[in-house]
Amino acid sequence: MRFAVVGAGAVGGYYGAKLARAGHDVAVVARGAHLDAIRARGLSIRSPLGDFAVQLTAESDPARVGPVDVVLFAVKTYDNDTALRLLPPLMGPTTVVLPLQNGVESAEQVAAVVGEPRTLGGTTYIATALSEPGVIVQTGTYRRIVFGECFGDLSRVSPRVEALARVLAAADIQVETAVDARVPTWEKFIYLAPLGGFAAAARRPAGAIWGDPFAREPFLLGVLEVDRVARASGVPVSADPIARVTTYMNAVSPDMRPSMLIDLAAGKRIEVEALQGVVVRRGHALSVPTPVMATLYAVLKPHANGHVEVTG
Repeated sequence: MRFAVVGAGAVGGYYGAKLARAGHDVAVVARGAHLDAIRARGLSIRSPLGDFAVQLTAESDPARVGPVDVVLFAVKTYDNDTALRLLPPLMGPTTVVLPLQNGVESAEQVAAVVGEPRTLGGTTYIATALSEPGVIVQTGTYRRIVFGECFGDLSRVSPRVEALARVLAAADIQVETAVDARVPTWEKFIYLAPLGGFAAAARRPAGAIWGDPFAREPFLLGVLEVDRVARASGVPVSADPIARVTTYMNAVSPDMRPSMLIDLAAGKRIEVEALQGVVVRRGHALSVPTPVMATLYAVLKPHANGHVEVTG
């Protein structure tokens, strides 16, 4: 298959490299030093699963790539305004776009540009970082994508989702298909938005939040707020979010730092609008109170554009 990766950083670049190593025609749309490094030396992956490097097409202009079969859309959500404009030149008669971003609005935003019939929904579980231009480091071995349809017929896994899942699995990517992709996307978001918010606000890793009963209680209240927003949005998420999140938090490493904390500590922009901001705005529109998430949003919003010195 022919793939394009828009946002070939830590996440998109990793999956693009796996697909290229499996023999697929992969082009990445990148910019700056990362683009220059990929052109000069290829894309290198350093991983507990084994290090490897691939040569692939790298362009700043998607028109030089042209139509593909599948687009992986993996930019940070705060770049969507500009990155979404890169999609139309990549569209062919049967092209599909699979967003792999934090948050729950990616599919809607992609569909507004390329149309609902071309848009899938999905989320990913992976720990990777861009250590230097052209080099991606994976921590751990998780490389899981959960995806499916999110518009139209949501009564079964579609043939095109099944076909793409087979391709991804053959490239050594852990895959789970969903009848309704909104469900796994929101179920991840239900814990990600509060956890990322609390960790970033406290400048502390997951264990510091979960291990302190005075932090754990409002964190779980935030979980319930996001769960209520999901249900009010018409998404049939699973019952008992507290049990699901408790199981997750008991298993996660105490040292785990959500991406929002990592970006904040590095002085980078943070995805506060796509995480906490979405909850607050949707809650307001649906008359669902979100006091915990609104507080996190108020604390973190001033740091949205990064360049913040973080100590401790």
